[in-house]
Amino acid sequence: MASTLDIDLLRSFAAVAQTGTLGAAAGRVGRTQSALSMQMQRLEDACGQALLHRTGRGVRLTPQGERLLVHAHRILQQHDEALADLAGAGLAGALAVGCPDDYAAAFLPHLLRDFARLHPLARVDVVCAPTPRLRERLARRALDVALVSLPWGEAPPAGTLPPLRREPLVWVASPGMQPADWNPLPLALSDPDVLDHRAAREGLDAQGRSYRVAYASGSLTGLVAVVRSGSAVAVLTRCAVPPDLQVLPPDAGLPELPLLGISIAFAGGKPSPLAQAFAGHVGDVLPTLK
Repeated sequence: MASTLDIDLLRSFAAVAQTGTLGAAAGRVGRTQSALSMQMQRLEDACGQALLHRTGRGVRLTPQGERLLVHAHRILQQHDEALADLAGAGLAGALAVGCPDDYAAAFLPHLLRDFARLHPLARVDVVCAPTPRLRERLARRALDVALVSLPWGEAPPAGTLPPLRREPLVWVASPGMQPADWNPLPLALSDPDVLDHRAAREGLDAQGRSYRVAYASGSLTGLVAVVRSGSAVAVLTRCAVPPDLQVLPPDAGLPELPLLGISIAFAGGKPSPLAQAFAGHVGDVLPTLK
């Protein structure tokens, strides 16, 4: 076992752990894939242990790699905080932030712009995905913090703050599309375990309305494209509805949809000062955004 661990090697290792592929990690740390692969070999040689299991679809951490990742996050955090403190320019370091597509479009530009002014030396890496996929990344510490959705009125799970804002789910269609003209009703929905997908199907089942999932997409862009084509209706958060689409009124005959809460969730363990600062900033700004 080496007596020292190189900061650059640990930073590259953390990027590999977060992205799951050498190619994506190489772009993040500004190296070629071959150079990054050599870095990982040097780190494994220094540790005297295999840290990565390479597969045809990417890489995953070995048990020893998982243990090192915990130490790497702590070492990098303290290293970057020391430099930022000496520079007198707020917190520094890398922060991996997750956000659903709909909140990213509506709120993230405001949140990131103001956070960058407060902490100009911080680097924020953003991953957009539905809440269940973000929670999976938080669980394996591939994200530090994430904006997540949860049913309004329900107690937040462990590691998740109380909701900061509520957003209604709404039925969305292209202008002129009449749901009453369709039987079964064609739906464009996200992943089956996402709250909007579940709310749509549970509401229609309770109503006894015939429907079919005609299109599925994990991205907001894909769902909006289908709705614009006039081929299906979707369920979106109100903040994410583009101005060229219509929010269907109650007299359209579709079931009422629930409210969602927007909250902040952390990876396991004690959040870093940078993650805590981001969460505090979101808590200050998000409730005020129109």
